[in-house]
Amino acid sequence: MAYFKFSLSIMEGKPIDIYRNGEMFRDFTYIDDIASGVLLASETVPLPSLGFDSSRPDPASSSAPFRIYNLGNNRPEKLLDFVETLEKALGKKARKNFLPIQPGDVPATEADIDDTTGDLGWSPVTGIAEGLDHFAAWFKDYYKRMAA
Repeated sequence: MAYFKFSLSIMEGKPIDIYRNGEMFRDFTYIDDIASGVLLASETVPLPSLGFDSSRPDPASSSAPFRIYNLGNNRPEKLLDFVETLEKALGKKARKNFLPIQPGDVPATEADIDDTTGDLGWSPVTGIAEGLDHFAAWFKDYYKRMAA
């Protein structure tokens, strides 16, 4: 995960690689939000899809009782904004190594949580700044030698 890898490098004074000049957008979801979504999904008994037609199957539906849910933030953050927020939370500036986009990478990702919200009533509640503040507090406590 970028936040952990970046935090280690920042606190050790090592550069972090930032692709596409930081003009990448990614979902960052706080672990407590993911955990609440997993618990809701595990407590919800799925039903077979209404109107499933085996002669014209749809890969998103089935006669079997199952569901696959996407748990994510669905609010992509610009990578450079994420890094700046992490720097503030850690109290230390990053040494940035700007690189071109990696082959096969995409400029943006975003979780589609429509089914998760509709079926489970779940959506993330922790913003990026709050989540990184919590993470940085844990990180600095766990890695006390780096935080000094």
